Amino acid sequence: MSVDATAAVLEAVGAPEPTSVESLAGGTYNTVTRVTFGDGRDWVVKVPPAHATGLSYEQGLLVNEVTFYGAAAGAGATIPQVVHSELDPGAQAGAYVVMTARPGRPWSAVAGDLTAEETRALRTEFGSIVGQLHGVTGPGGFGYPAEPLGPLSPTWREAFTAMTDAVLADAERYGARLPYPVGRIREVLAGASDVLDEVTRPALVHFDLWQGNLLVTGEPGARRIGGIIDGERMFWGDPVADLVSTSLFGDPETDLDFLAGYAAATGAPLEFTPSVRRRIGLCRSYLYLIMLTETVPRSPGPDAVERTWNEVAPRLVTALEELME
Repeated sequence: MSVDATAAVLEAVGAPEPTSVESLAGGTYNTVTRVTFGDGRDWVVKVPPAHATGLSYEQGLLVNEVTFYGAAAGAGATIPQVVHSELDPGAQAGAYVVMTARPGRPWSAVAGDLTAEETRALRTEFGSIVGQLHGVTGPGGFGYPAEPLGPLSPTWREAFTAMTDAVLADAERYGARLPYPVGRIREVLAGASDVLDEVTRPALVHFDLWQGNLLVTGEPGARRIGGIIDGERMFWGDPVADLVSTSLFGDPETDLDFLAGYAAATGAPLEFTPSVRRRIGLCRSYLYLIMLTETVPRSPGPDAVERTWNEVAPRLVTALEELME
């Protein structure tokens, strides 16, 4: 299926016969293929699934991705460039995005080979890149550019409430297993949401900055970040939301090298005030709700579902309990 879909995209954009076509693993939603041509061009072709089964916010993900790459290009980050895109699923070849391939391997795949010094340098560079991304301001409000939940909102609290309401509705619709009743979770989030009013600028937020989406290139002793990929889950919102995934399941306050790079890029250290911690807790709860709910439509198998539950559910409980304090 992926070969046929990729071939249809290449025909639609008038590309020559590729010299190699490689299916890329690691994605959990779209079909992603790397295509190389004899003239040296190296592309990545991303095609969304034909089915519509998924979470509410996942409608029109390619719109978000194209928006992210366009917005991030001016931030000086190592971001793929969009070569071709078609965002209309009803087009002849369907919806797709074709982008330049970035060099390197996923950080998650090379982490075991990195020295402590290399890891520290990469964390600092990573923090600098994220700081640059957060300097980009959205053009029209808060929320997902694809507008799967409605138009962009004038306030971050309104957008975030719509986002959490949508995933909780998905959890009810799919019968997802959550550690608390949906109504109780909604109450806890609403009770802590007043701090969201402190966010008045819709910053560019990637929201999926785990190591699988960070490419590392270079030989030992000269490692660099070669690219930040998979911007499809981006939104315009609170920049601290990205700290939920930059140190996934970790404590962003202890990620000192990342924070040093971030401060160098933004011109000021990030202060973890009580309200910032609460905003991080709200965004952490949102991500954990997504991770638990999406196991139903994606059907990864009982073992994977159980692993996700064991990893994520206790962390969601902790996040919600901290929001209750």
